[in-house]
Amino acid sequence: MKTRYLTATLLATMTLAAAPAAQAQTAPPAAPMASEAKLDSADRDFLENAAQAGNMEVAGSKLALEKARDPDVKAFAQKMIEEHGKAGQQLASLAQSKGYEAPTEPSLVQQAKLKALGLRDDSFDKAYIDEIGVSAHQDAVKLFEEASNEVKDPDVKQFATQTLPVLQQHLEMAQALQQRANAAKQ
Repeated sequence: MKTRYLTATLLATMTLAAAPAAQAQTAPPAAPMASEAKLDSADRDFLENAAQAGNMEVAGSKLALEKARDPDVKAFAQKMIEEHGKAGQQLASLAQSKGYEAPTEPSLVQQAKLKALGLRDDSFDKAYIDEIGVSAHQDAVKLFEEASNEVKDPDVKQFATQTLPVLQQHLEMAQALQQRANAAKQ
């Protein structure tokens, strides 16, 4: 009788001891969850939207280097490629350090806008300045202003705050090109 009781106790103890080991094998690894938890969802949304916006401006500006006729528009496009490319690299490094992989291309809606822009011929310069130079920069300035005030992660907030003046400068440059183009038509 003692043997049977001892065997049952031993089996019960071994089963209980083995349960956490078996459960540990089926549980997902904790590392990805921990890295995802580094950023608030709103902070991740900002990084995603900022990366897509920057990618759209670079792609649209590369298109402008090919299709634009006005040398000032081409110079603006080159500056956008350089400065948004640099900011995009900084954003990607920041996102990666926080356990988030930032998008490497524009959103699907932005890609459709770029395709439509690419179909323009005579009106390309004006469309590029209106859509990429002014409109996209207005959206980006708004996005970065909100992020400067609302994001929780201090590194993401610093990135937004430091990038905002550059975006505002790009918007002013684009608006000056837009005004010049509109004045030339009158």
